[in-house]
Formats: sequence, structure tokens, C-alpha cells
Amino acid sequence: MQYKVMPKHKEYILPTTSLIGGWYIPSGICDGLINLFKENKQAQKPGVVGFTSKINKEVKDSIDIGLDPNWSEPRFVKYKNTLKECVGLYEEKYPEVKEFERYGMVEGGNLQYYPPGGGYFTKHCERTSRHENRCLVWMTYLNDVPNGGTHFKYQNATTPAEKGLTLIWPTDFTHTHSGQISKTHEKYIITGWFGYQL
Repeated sequence: MQYKVMPKHKEYILPTTSLIGGWYIPSGICDGLINLFKENKQAQKPGVVGFTSKINKEVKDSIDIGLDPNWSEPRFVKYKNTLKECVGLYEEKYPEVKEFERYGMVEGGNLQYYPPGGGYFTKHCERTSRHENRCLVWMTYLNDVPNGGTHFKYQNATTPAEKGLTLIWPTDFTHTHSGQISKTHEKYIITGWFGYQL
């Protein structure tokens, strides 16, 4: 008799056709990353947008710390190892993602803080001519933010900003999305991309 091994991380159920995967990671990892953000004030910069990486608070109002994918800081390494487990679950759900080209964390991501009323206000996707080798996005909500999730236009889905919820989805216009804006709560996320290894 064969037994199915239960996944290590609880799944947030979305329709399979959405191509969005969601799993919850331990809250302690989230707390560690928030502390990491707060401890590194010298690395905090206003969030930038677009091909020219300009500051435009009408589009995005955040404070970011850019992340080197090879950074050996223990809390980031712990997060990356847990993210890898989530990627494995995504590949089980959508096996084709690993069958065509090798991909990995080939560029850094961002540890981001949004003040009350802040957010990424406009619809956008994660792949442009500047980042053409990107294939998947990853993002983890690091704290609970009522009505502060992410709306995916063509999937007609809004994911909640629940502490530990880690989302993985394709980078293209098919997954155009925007943030829900909380006027009363701070929001912390960590986000970045997997790209084809050229």
C-alpha cells in the first residue's frame, strides 16, 4: 500500500487554471525578515519602478532593501531554503515549469515595507524587455494586513495578505496584478523572481 506524503506547508487553494501557487511558511521566518529589515536602515531606499528604475510615489510608495541572491545572512538563507520547498510544491502542481529550461534565483529581490496608505497602486506584470529571462515571481506576506492583499486581474482572484502566505506565479501580462491598499496598516513583504539560467 502506498501513502501520499503530506506537504510540509499548508496550501492556500486557488483554481489550478490560475497558475498561482500558494503555501504558508512558518511565522518565525517572517518575524526574522521583518527584524532584518528594521536592523538595516542604511540599506533602505525608496522603492523604484519601471525600465529606468525611477522613484514615483504615485505608482509605488514603499521602502525597499535590495537583496543579493547569494547573500549569506542566516535569516535570508533560511527563507530561501523554505522558498525552495514551496517551489518544489509548485513544480508538482505544474510539472512543465521544470521540463523546458533550467531556472533559478538569478537576480535579487526586495524586502519591502509599505506604510499605511502605501502600496503598488497601478496594474503591472513582472517581465519586460529589461527582464526578459524572468519566468516566475515569488512573494511572501510577512504580516497580516486586512484588505491588503493582491488582486490578479485575469484570474479574477484576490489573495489575502496573511502572514506567511507565499505565492508563486508566472511573470507575464497574463498575471497582471495590483496591490490592495490599506489606509490603516503597515505591510511587509519579500518578493523577487526566478529566471532562466542563460
